[in-house]
Amino acid sequence: MSPLHTSPDQASPWTPLERPLNLRETVLEQLRTAIITGRLAEGEVVSAPSLGQALGVSATPVREAMMDLAREGLVETIKNKGFRITRMSPEDLRDLTQIRLLLEPPAMHFVVGNIPAEIRVELDRLAAECLSAAEREDLEGYLRSDREFHALLLTRTGNPQLVDLATSLRTRTRLYGIATLAREGRLADSAHEHQELLEILSRDDAAGAERLMCQHIGHARSIWATGGTEEDAAAPADPPRSEAEPE
Repeated sequence: MSPLHTSPDQASPWTPLERPLNLRETVLEQLRTAIITGRLAEGEVVSAPSLGQALGVSATPVREAMMDLAREGLVETIKNKGFRITRMSPEDLRDLTQIRLLLEPPAMHFVVGNIPAEIRVELDRLAAECLSAAEREDLEGYLRSDREFHALLLTRTGNPQLVDLATSLRTRTRLYGIATLAREGRLADSAHEHQELLEILSRDDAAGAERLMCQHIGHARSIWATGGTEEDAAAPADPPRSEAEPE
């Protein structure tokens, strides 16, 4: 049965939407989450009217959101049919993660000493939202707060191109095991790493922050991307060791 339809005795996997001020953004977040977590399967072709019916909105905000997702590389347009969810091979996931490992952990050396008080307050808020969403099994809220946390943190490098690239790579990563982690209470462990990272950065420990960021990204390549366990997952080769990290 398609994930868009459920029998009367089944709970719907979709959250009926109220009509917030920014309906398009709300639709975009829910559709993005559905793709990242695998609720909308790779290769599946969907239409804006059918998705709109499932979400309780018109086809227009859905179509606009899907065009945004096409620009993010999560869907492709199919003429006269709708949109196809792009496929992501294990090799694609490995490559995306390896690029993230080459970019984000070393960037912590530029972030250290460059987090003013007002930004720290906002980062603390986003870290708390990530943890709260993880504990509630709110995957949409978790992914949104996680994305905003890492984007804001990387702005402290002063390199907007890095922020855009890292955020794009994070968005394209499939996290098919994340629902299982949330149900088992293990997603909160990853959420705690946000606050731990901030504490390390506050001590000006760039090498420690780099190591923790490698560990944090490693969750995506091992558990989230496969839906299995760290032992079962075949980890890709690590990027070159930073000169700042001791042997």
